Order: sequence, then C-alpha cells, then structure tokens
Amino acid sequence: MTTYDYDLFVIGAGSGGVRAARLTALGGKRVAIAEEHRVGGTCVIRGCVPKKFMVMASDFAHQFETAEGYGWTVEASFDWPKFLEAKDVEIARLSGIYAANLGKAGVDLIHGRAVLKDAHTVLIAGKGEDGGDLTVTADRILVATGGRPWMPDSLPGIEHAITSEEAFHLPTLPKRILIAGGGYIAVEFAGIFAGLGVETTLIYRGPNILRGFDDDVRAHLANEIEKRGIKVILGCQHTEIRKTETGLCNVLENGMELETDVIMFATGRVPHVKSLGLETAGVELNDKGAIKVDELSRTTADNIWAIGDVTDRMNLTPVAIREAVAFHETVYKDNPQHFDYEAVATAVFSQPPVGVVGLSENEARHTCTQGVDVYVTRFRAMKNAFTGSDERVLMKLVVDAESDRVVGVHIVGPEAPEMIQLAAIAVKAGLTKAQWDATCAVHPTMAEELVTLKVKQSQDVSAG
Repeated sequence: MTTYDYDLFVIGAGSGGVRAARLTALGGKRVAIAEEHRVGGTCVIRGCVPKKFMVMASDFAHQFETAEGYGWTVEASFDWPKFLEAKDVEIARLSGIYAANLGKAGVDLIHGRAVLKDAHTVLIAGKGEDGGDLTVTADRILVATGGRPWMPDSLPGIEHAITSEEAFHLPTLPKRILIAGGGYIAVEFAGIFAGLGVETTLIYRGPNILRGFDDDVRAHLANEIEKRGIKVILGCQHTEIRKTETGLCNVLENGMELETDVIMFATGRVPHVKSLGLETAGVELNDKGAIKVDELSRTTADNIWAIGDVTDRMNLTPVAIREAVAFHETVYKDNPQHFDYEAVATAVFSQPPVGVVGLSENEARHTCTQGVDVYVTRFRAMKNAFTGSDERVLMKLVVDAESDRVVGVHIVGPEAPEMIQLAAIAVKAGLTKAQWDATCAVHPTMAEELVTLKVKQSQDVSAG
C-alpha cells in the first residue's frame, strides 16, 4: 500500500478550500493547504468583503442627503486614504483568523503556488528547506483555486485599464471613471464610485444590465442607478483606449469619445486554471475552460476533486462552502452528497441593492407547464416618501399557476439582500402563495408588501 505525505492536499485557501481542509483535519486526517496569495481567497481578500465595506462607505453620501430632509444639517467629507487603511487592517484581521483556524484544526499551511506534477504529487516552488522546490504527495487532492477577472486582451490600449482587484487599492480617488460591464461587479462598483463623488459612466454591450436576472429587475435598477447620477450607455463597447495628457480616452463603437481618469473592466471572471499542471494529472476542462466535475465534485482523475468558482457551476462563496461540506461528507464520511443548486438566493450590492431567489418570470414561463401568476408592486419607501425622493422599490413574486408555489422572489430596494435571505427559506420549502398570504404583515415595513400582494399582473400564460 502506497504511503503519502498527506491524506488530503488542498490547492487554494479560499472559503471553499479552507472549509474542506478544516473539516478533514478535524476528522483526524493529515491535511495540507497551499495558497499563492493571502489566506481567505477572493471573497475575503479581493471580493465580496472589501467590496461591501466600499458599498457601505459610499452609501453615506446618499444617507446624508436623506438626513437633511429629516431636519439634520450635515457637513461631511470623505478621506479615501484613511478608508483604505482601515479596510486593509480589517482584511488582514480576517485573513489572520482564517489562517489561525487552519492551524487550530491541524492543517499545514504552505504559502506558495502549488502545481500538480501527477495525480498524487504537488510541487510548491521555493518552499523546500534549502530554498529549492518542495515536493509533497497526497492520497487525494482538492482544487479550489477560484476565478480571476477577464479582460479583452486584443483591445488596443487595454493595458491602461484596471480590474476590480486593482480598484481596491487605487492610490487616489479618481474624479472620473468609466466601468465596462453589466454584471453585478460592474453595477456594484458604479454605485461605489458614484457614491464617493466620482463622475461615473457605465457602459455595457448588451441591451440592459444584469443579464440573466428578471427583466423587471434589470429595467428597474437601470432607471434607479441613473437617479443616483450614474451615466449608463447600453448596446455599445470599446474599440480603443488612448492615453492622453489629461487622462484616458475611451473610444466607443458608436463614435463617442469619452475621457476619464480610470477605466475599469468588469467583463466577467474565468476559472483560475492556468499553469496548474492539470493535464499532467489527468484533469480535464470543460468547453468553458472550467474543471470538469461530476455531481459529487470529482474530476476526471479518480483521486482529484474540485469545488468553487474553478468549476464554474454557481460562483458564490456560500455555495463553495456547501460544496466543501458535501465533498467532506462524500469522501471521508462515506455519505455521498451533492449540493442542491435550486433556489439559491443571491444579492447584488448595487445602490439600491437587489435580492433574488428562484426563477425569473421568463424562466418560469418555460418551466411551469400550466402557466404562471405574476405579482408586482413598485412604491416609494416610507423613508423616501417623507423627503419627497423619487426612489422606488420593486417587489415581484412569480407563482406556478398549477401548484400555487412561489417559485421566484425579486426585490430591488433598501435592505433587499436581508429580506431575500428570509424569503429564500420559504421558496426553498416550497410554500404556496396562499401560505405567504396567510402570514400576517409587520407594519410599517417594506417587507410587508411580500405578504400583501393580491393583484395578479398576468395569469394562465402557457409555457413557450
């Protein structure tokens, strides 16, 4: 019987990799984990956590405006370097907690880039005792390297642009920025920079932002972010970026030329698989360049698994964590499990934010064979109505007409992410519209609209 250095070697110390490593080590197995950057991965270091800090910082400007309508006199200014310093201190603290928890669980943490040499062998450059390469063996290997931002390398002048990762560390706050992209990262950073007083333009090649979301959500949010001062250009993209004496010139395919100080591309993310040695270990990629896995997260190599964004299944941090738990149950507890990707709630921390769970109206019309019932309301929240603000909330329920199950909930407005977490419980449980209606409202709240919607927008529309 072959003896290995470790029972499990994990490549990538993000949320998924860390959870899998800790659970396995706590179960008595010999485990090591390698990370080429900082422990915590995309979410903690260069993703949702620092981004949420930036969202909260930028939203104060809007809250100050609202405060004046309530009788407050507010004089405020924003210190970008001070904020960055505080943000970096907190990120370092969180990263340290992740590393400490690995140590407490008995996981060997190796700071370095791990490359597969074969199905059981991993090489970490420069981490040997004499400064040479460190080679270790493992019975099983888990790849959890996440994703990285993608930019169109063929675009002339693309070297002048940044991605979301650089946006977290800009030395100075620009006066003007153009953000290319229409997904959640692009929309979130547009709100961040606009809230911090930056002249912000969002450009997207598609007909509307947030492709894949419900059409009412997309249209409503596009209208609301323009109220926040963001200029939105749709159906257009770059043809060139030119550096000028006073900034960067965005040359667009509609003939427009727009000068800004910073250009940020948020045009998608791709699985981080480059130069990992996957082919030498028999690990295949799918047609999208992600690691090919079965429903139990096993790759085409019998002893190698993969979880998280590197598999491009559902790229959310909580999903990666649940995939890690399922991996541990399957491999080390003889309890085969796979994560259920149905009715997973998600949030876009735009301004105003979005919360969704379940099917969009269009998806439901192609899924519910006996048609759908749709309930929609748009209203001014009590807080905004008091000040005369025109900002509006959208709430939408999509119901399977045959079973009366609520199969989709879509919210755009303050605290939408908080509300959708609780709505997701009801959708996941398969509760019917009648059961939602039987729930007594909490008044006065925005969320009460979810259980008081009575008038159908449409009903009994056949699929297709």
